[in-house]
Amino acid sequence: MVKGANVGLAALSENTDAVVVSLGWASPTGEGDADVSVLLLDAKGKVRSDADFYFYNHPVAPDGSVQLLGKVPSGEGSEDRIGFDLTAIPAEVDRIVVAASRYEGARFGELDDLRVTLADGAGEDLLRFTIEDAGSVSAFIFGELYRRGEEWKFRAVGQGYDTGLAGLAMDFGVDIDDDADETDATHADALSAVGYESESESQPASDSASDSGVSGTDVSGAGAPGETGGSAPATAPTAESDRGASDRGASDRHTSEPLPAVPTPRRAADDTESDRATARPRTAKKKITLPKTPKKSLAENESWRGARLFPVSALKSDRDRETRATSVLLSVMAQVPEFGRRLTAAFGAPAGRMETFTEVSLPHGDTPRRPDGVIRVERAGKLWTALVETKTNGNALRPEQVQAYMDIATRRGYEAVITISNDVALEGSPLVDVKIDGRRKHKVALRHLSWAEVAHQAQLLIRHEGVGNSAHAWLLQELLHYLQHDNSGCHGFQNMGAAWVPVRKGIDDETLCPGDARALEVVESWERLIRQVCLGLGGELGQKVLPVQRARRGTDPGARRARMADELCAEGKVGAELRIEGTPGVLAVGADLRTGRLRTSVEIPVPDQGYPLTWIKRLLRRLAEAPADLHVEALVEDGPGGPRGTLERLRPEPADLLPKNGARITGFRLTLVKGMGSGRGNAESGFIRSVDDAVQRFHSTVVVHLEQPAPRRPVAGAVVGQTGG
Repeated sequence: MVKGANVGLAALSENTDAVVVSLGWASPTGEGDADVSVLLLDAKGKVRSDADFYFYNHPVAPDGSVQLLGKVPSGEGSEDRIGFDLTAIPAEVDRIVVAASRYEGARFGELDDLRVTLADGAGEDLLRFTIEDAGSVSAFIFGELYRRGEEWKFRAVGQGYDTGLAGLAMDFGVDIDDDADETDATHADALSAVGYESESESQPASDSASDSGVSGTDVSGAGAPGETGGSAPATAPTAESDRGASDRGASDRHTSEPLPAVPTPRRAADDTESDRATARPRTAKKKITLPKTPKKSLAENESWRGARLFPVSALKSDRDRETRATSVLLSVMAQVPEFGRRLTAAFGAPAGRMETFTEVSLPHGDTPRRPDGVIRVERAGKLWTALVETKTNGNALRPEQVQAYMDIATRRGYEAVITISNDVALEGSPLVDVKIDGRRKHKVALRHLSWAEVAHQAQLLIRHEGVGNSAHAWLLQELLHYLQHDNSGCHGFQNMGAAWVPVRKGIDDETLCPGDARALEVVESWERLIRQVCLGLGGELGQKVLPVQRARRGTDPGARRARMADELCAEGKVGAELRIEGTPGVLAVGADLRTGRLRTSVEIPVPDQGYPLTWIKRLLRRLAEAPADLHVEALVEDGPGGPRGTLERLRPEPADLLPKNGARITGFRLTLVKGMGSGRGNAESGFIRSVDDAVQRFHSTVVVHLEQPAPRRPVAGAVVGQTGG
C-alpha cells in the first residue's frame, strides 16, 4: 500500500472477524525499539475515556477486543503485534488508531524498514505498508482501522508527531497532566500522566469474556491539518468525509479515498489549555499476583510434599504425559480467561466464551481421528474452533498426523490447527510441512506453541501482570508447577540434535567443511535454544527479552543461518545477542566449540560528562557484588580495544584501566567466561543447561548492578497489585 491508500478487509479475505496488526522495524545497531499504542475513537475523533488508550501498561481490553500481543523477532529486526477482535468492538467505535512511540530522545528516522502488516484470522498476510519518510519524530501513526457501514477498512496513514506520545494522546482526548505537556516531555512523563480507570474486572471463568462491560471508543478526525513547529511531521490526509460512498469491490482495493483528518499534531511548545475539564482521580482494582515471599510451610519437615491439583508421579509413559499435559493445559485455559485469551488471540481467536475438549473422535476416511484436544470459542453466535496436537519429551510432531488434522479442519470449516511440543518454531523453517489445497475457499491456519512459551505466558500473568482473582492465580501456579516438574515432559527445547556430536568432533579435528548440512542443523538448534533462553529470562523478569536481529545481517532467515553455519565451520563459534527491556546495552552470548568456553558480555557507553577515572571508579562501585573474575575492558575511540583486567585486580588500582596513550574512552565491555557443557541434552552437564545458566548468572550478578535507563513510569492507577504474604 501507499500512504493515504485504503482497502476493505472483506475484499481481501473472508476471515477478518479477528485480525492481527504487526508493526515492524529494524535497527542498524540492533538496539532500536519502540512501544506500540492503540486508541479507540468515537465519531468526534476522541477517546471516550482514558480506558480507550492501550499501551504497554494497559495492554488488554476487558472485553477482548484489543490485546497487545508483544514483540517477536523477525528476519528484519522485530515486530510488535496487536490482536483485534472486530466483532467485539462496540458499535459506537468509528476508528482504531495504531501508533508507536520512542523514548529517551530516540527518533523513528533512526530505524530502518518501518512497516505495518495486517493478517487475517488464518494468519495470512493481507496487506503491507512500508514507511519511507518517518523523519525526526518520536511518535508515529502507522495506520487505522475504520468503519464504512457494516464493513471494516484499513488506511495507511504514515503520520509523525514531533511532540511525542504526549502530543498524540492529547490530540485524541487522553487526559495528560499539565507538566507532561512541556516542550521536552519524556515518553515516561507522558504515560505516567495518564489517568486510567478500569471499567470492569476480569470475570470468573463461568462468565463469558464477551459479557465484559468495557467498550472501546471511536476515531474520526475533526478539523483540517495545519502546520507544526519544529521538525514537521508527515502531512495529514485531507479532511473530506467519505461516508456514504459506495463500495467499489476488489478493483478499488488500494484507492486513496478522502480521509476524515487525523488531528493536527500540536506544536512542541503549545501551551494551550485543554477544553476538557480535569477528570476526577481514577484508580483501578488491583490484579492478583503471587506473593514475592512464599508463605511459611506448615509441614513438619522437608519430606512432606504439598498436595497438588495436577499430580505427575503416576505418569509412566509418553502417551500418559501427552494426555495429562493436554488436559491440564486446556482445562486451565478454559477456567482462566486471561490465560486462554493470551494463548489464542495471536491465532485469530475472538474474545468470547471458551470451552475445551480432549480425545474428540472425528471422521476421516475409514478410520476416525482423535486429536489430543479441541478449543472452541463462541462469540455472538459464531464459533471459532481449533484442533490441538501435543507432544512431550523429545517426541517430534508427525507430518502425516498434522496433515490429517489440517484436512479434517478444512472439511469441517474449523479455523486452526495448533501444535504444541518442546520444539521451538523458527522463522522460515516450519516444524511440519503440510500441503494446502489452494482450490478450497476455506483456509485453516497452522500454528505452533512450545511448552516453554506456555510456561512463559503463565509466569507473566501470575508473577508480574496479575489475573482477576486468587483462584485464577492458584490455577496458573499449579499449571506452572506441573510444566516445570521433571516428570511432566514439558520442559521446552532440550536436545541439540543428532548433528551436535559429529560437528563438535569435526571442529576438533578440523574436518568440518563449509556447506556441511550438519553445521546448519546445529545453527538452527542454537537459534531455538536462544529463543527459549529469552522466554525463560523474560518470564522471570517480567520484561521483554528478544534476540537481536541486526539489519546488516540481511533479511532472509535462511541465508542468515547459512552464513552462521559457514562461520561455525571456519571458526568453531556460534553467537547471539539479547535485548533486555530496561537494561543498558545488548547482552552478547557466544560459544566457542574449539575451546569449550562460553562467553557472556555487555558493552555500556560512558556518561556524557565527567572524567575517565571518575567513570571507572563509579563503575567499579556498582560492580561491588559482581564476580571477582569479571573482565572489564575499556573501549577506546578508533582502536581495537583498550586496557583490561579482572575486577579483582582493578578494584585496588582503578587507574590501570586508563589508556596509556591518552586515547578517549567511549565505553566499557564487561565479560564473564565459563566452561560449557558437552552433552547435547538438557542434563546438568549438558550444553543447553550451561548456556541457560551462563545467561542467568551474567544477568543476575552483573547486568542488574549497572546503571539502568530512566524507567517508563506506569500509568496512574494501572499498577499490578501484589497479594499479601
